[in-house]
Amino acid sequence: MSMKFLTRAGPLWLWALTLAAFAVQTDDYIVIGVLPAVSNTVQLSETATGQLVTVYSLTYALAAPLWALLPLQIPRRRALCGALTVFGAANFAVLLVDTYAPLMALRVLAALAAALVLPTALAAAGAEAPPQRQGRYLATVMTGLTGAVLLGVPAGTWIGAFLGWRATFIFGGLLGIGALLLLLRTLPRAEAHAVSERKSLPDMVRSLLNGAVTVILVVTILTVAGNLAFQTYIAPFLSGVSGVSPAVLALLLVCSGIGGLLGTQAAGRLIDRYTPGRVFVLVSTVFCAAMLAFAGLWLIRPVPVALTAVLLVVWSGAAWAVPPSIQSLMLARAGTEAAAQAMAVQSSAVYVGAALGGAVGGGFLAAGQGLIPAAAAGLAFLGLMIMLPAIRSHAVHPRSRIPAMANPSRPSDGRRP
Repeated sequence: MSMKFLTRAGPLWLWALTLAAFAVQTDDYIVIGVLPAVSNTVQLSETATGQLVTVYSLTYALAAPLWALLPLQIPRRRALCGALTVFGAANFAVLLVDTYAPLMALRVLAALAAALVLPTALAAAGAEAPPQRQGRYLATVMTGLTGAVLLGVPAGTWIGAFLGWRATFIFGGLLGIGALLLLLRTLPRAEAHAVSERKSLPDMVRSLLNGAVTVILVVTILTVAGNLAFQTYIAPFLSGVSGVSPAVLALLLVCSGIGGLLGTQAAGRLIDRYTPGRVFVLVSTVFCAAMLAFAGLWLIRPVPVALTAVLLVVWSGAAWAVPPSIQSLMLARAGTEAAAQAMAVQSSAVYVGAALGGAVGGGFLAAGQGLIPAAAAGLAFLGLMIMLPAIRSHAVHPRSRIPAMANPSRPSDGRRP
């Protein structure tokens, strides 16, 4: 790989993977901002049209573990490029439809492709990272998800407002094709012997079903549920705790996004300096403390907006710092050959956690908004208590770094001869 593909911020292939993550996450929620316009076109209620988002998420959750077998037969580079091609085509084809059923079919097709893109991108980042930078590389790809919430979805909504709702989907397709072209140019090809060295299917399944991986999956569900229980209903909670207007609420959500970006990057550096287990314990503790603080603020509301903003940044930073630490643990415990499969199964666990969190948050919303952060803290604390014994017993400590899928003799700083 030529030195021209290296930058001060990391290799270009890493940013191509990040763009791929940004594209599929943006595409998941991009319908929300143009829902009224889509509803008018297909002549259905907004409730029915909103199922485009639900079905996309459900398809992703079910397809990710099923697609997990595919990288055993083809290199990650080819899997990524093929999936991004289908993803782009599914978005561009929206230009040709004006009824609900074909549009739903295209959303399912895009979700099937996305279910292969994100887990494979995370596995590729872990595989290609120099040993001392694996945490940072995983965190960089994760910023694509944060950036999608902060920039991608608002940008898609703005484009749809000026150019029509179909332009929003074209925007999503262009993001995917942009990632595809950059990956084709920069991502290293797998070595010819890589496939023959991978585990057989029974061995791979055993890697994914060991006790440590099961613990990590359960903790993933609980921590995501804790985060989403609060995040799903964050708008009414913030309005209640500080009495903010819609304009100020939008600024608070921007603060949340900035906190998420900072937290993700900080987590990557901490993981590389210490261990994923220690980082998980730290950020989970901060998350629980922030949630309990929000519950306390509800009791003395209204509180100053500035205080709410600071606590929001702390919460979001901790919440987005959790995934890189769990992913690092998962990659190490599942092993090199099952890396993509592990990321796929964990992605599915994330959606299970999101569904659980939404249900828990909704239940506590009916009982009182102030109880939502307390419930979120309880779920995250339960995950922390399950993980702590495994960390202390070294059950989930990394066995080894994920080696590169290209030339294993490349220099440790990531530079290529």
